[in-house]
Amino acid sequence: MRLSKSFLVVLATCTIFSVSGFASNSELIKEGEKIFNTKNLGNCLACHAVNGKQIDGPGSMGPKLQYLSAWPDDALYDKIYDPYTTNPISAMPAFGKNGWLSHKQIKALVAYLKTIN
Repeated sequence: MRLSKSFLVVLATCTIFSVSGFASNSELIKEGEKIFNTKNLGNCLACHAVNGKQIDGPGSMGPKLQYLSAWPDDALYDKIYDPYTTNPISAMPAFGKNGWLSHKQIKALVAYLKTIN
């Protein structure tokens, strides 16, 4: 009986942390979407179309964003922080290196981009 009570306490604790982690991840995704769509933040929409999302008037200068859920988080972060490390002729600004987006904002943007299939 004692063992089952301990197990229930651990299970309840894990569930609380999982639910709170989900809520914060959901908030991070919403913040990333805001950054993606806001002109004076990331304004990614100015250059990128997004696969599977109904967005009015996406740009066409950059590649269509698709299958980003398969990318490692670090690779997406690095691409936003400084795209020139992997593509020296990229037209995309170095949002992190130039200080346009903070570490937290880039993390939020990565969370949102990971929802794009």
